[in-house]
Amino acid sequence: MSSTDVALVFGTRPEIVKLAGVARLLGPQARVVWSGQHWDPALTTTFFAQYGLPRPHHLLKGVGGEPRGRQIGRMVSALSDHLAARPPAAVVVQGDTNTAAAGALAAHCAGIPVVHVEAGLRSFDPDMPEEANRRLIAPLADLHCAPTATAAAHLLREGVEPERVVITGNTVVEATLETLPAEAEARRIVAGHGVTPGGYVLATIHRPENTDDAARLAQILDQLAALDLPVLLPLHPRTQGAVDGFGLRASAARLRQIEPLDHAAFLALARHCRLLVSDSGGIQEECTVLKRPLVVVRNSTERPEAVQAGFARLARPGHQLARALRDLLDDPAGAERLARLPSPYGTGQASADIVTAVRNRYLARERPSVPGPDRELVTLAAAAAELRPV
Repeated sequence: MSSTDVALVFGTRPEIVKLAGVARLLGPQARVVWSGQHWDPALTTTFFAQYGLPRPHHLLKGVGGEPRGRQIGRMVSALSDHLAARPPAAVVVQGDTNTAAAGALAAHCAGIPVVHVEAGLRSFDPDMPEEANRRLIAPLADLHCAPTATAAAHLLREGVEPERVVITGNTVVEATLETLPAEAEARRIVAGHGVTPGGYVLATIHRPENTDDAARLAQILDQLAALDLPVLLPLHPRTQGAVDGFGLRASAARLRQIEPLDHAAFLALARHCRLLVSDSGGIQEECTVLKRPLVVVRNSTERPEAVQAGFARLARPGHQLARALRDLLDDPAGAERLARLPSPYGTGQASADIVTAVRNRYLARERPSVPGPDRELVTLAAAAAELRPV
């Protein structure tokens, strides 16, 4: 008897946000599998409830704090057992997390098709763990759901057959539009944090390149604290641990530290801030929907579209960050300019397009032959091949 469901492998908060629409549209054909990579209930449980997702199949406990290699290994083992006991028609993984890499590897070893959502992103930075995960998943995937033409072009240059690539847009667009609170509620959330619309900076720092380097983290905190506007800083557990471990509590205390936020509250604060400062990948996409300027505190980015469109600016701590903060805060016409720009990540149909592709390929009673490459895909990808990574 052929499988009639699709396993969606989650393990982090961004995966919940970005795959929730796909899970809802699949309905009873969706099997939600939770790897346990994020272990803090504040980062996970509330998100499942908020997005109305079915109760997941929990695979592991205690894997969240493991070293990367051991974490991926344990997840591959647990996922392999789960897939062997109940093989799905396909396995969907999202993005570039350790969970996504483990899910793709376990499914491939079990002979189950892998669907990669948000495929084709490249930073070309070998020191970025997520880049290794993205490049691990690509040759294992059967269907690549690329969010942009640039991402599709990366895949084609790496030898992926055009018929295995579809340009869908990014599911973050609909997730943001659906989750952003109404204006009155958003302003109530802003007021509840003691700030006024347009009168504060919202910052998030959590990536290892920033939190695992004491001097770099101290510099970021000091440069944020030097701003004339209040800076709200939701503290990720990794960042809190780094602040405590490196003796940076005094530096962090100069900022308005707040507890991790649910997605709706974060979007409300992001929508009304004067400036976003973050090392997050998802916020690089969300800022294009919210029409807010963003300083990306990183060495490189796999999302050049937000930079090229004018929403984001890449800056390393130090002179680059100081200059970017000053330029964006001193740009009175910036908000009006961004409000007129379309998001490079689509119009909010990505989840529907992904589900259509999955159903046609893996859940149809009579499996259709794999379609040839889409003319539009080849044309767009050829044009995008000329773009340089940021």
